[in-house]
Amino acid sequence: MIKYKLICKNCDISFDSWFASSLEFEKLKKKDYLSCHNCNSKKIEKTLMAPKLINNPDKKEILEKKNLKLQEMNKKIKEYQKFIKNNFDYVGDNFAYEARSIHYNNKKKDKGIFGTVSNEEIKELKDEGIDTEIIPWVEDKNN
Repeated sequence: MIKYKLICKNCDISFDSWFASSLEFEKLKKKDYLSCHNCNSKKIEKTLMAPKLINNPDKKEILEKKNLKLQEMNKKIKEYQKFIKNNFDYVGDNFAYEARSIHYNNKKKDKGIFGTVSNEEIKELKDEGIDTEIIPWVEDKNN
């Protein structure tokens, strides 16, 4: 949608009107479908317009709040990661194999496992009744 400020060349009144596109405005004008609501003249033209810029003083505050919330989420994820690293065994890309091994061989492990697995493998594990969860992982970037 586009909003144009229009002027009637007959009575010099100006008014706003919405169009689907600039092409739509041209098409309606060419077919003489545009008329002045004051004098019914078909002599309608677009006037100079400036784009409307949204100057929201609260926008900076909103962005700061979102950034703060994102930082809090990253902090919480890192706390979970620290807990997992300290209390679970890392099995890397062998996660699906290790999970099946534990499940089907009734292996008793002192610790749970974590590692990397594809979405397809997760679906397969869940279909087999193997309890698996996805946890977001944030890499440390201290460079």
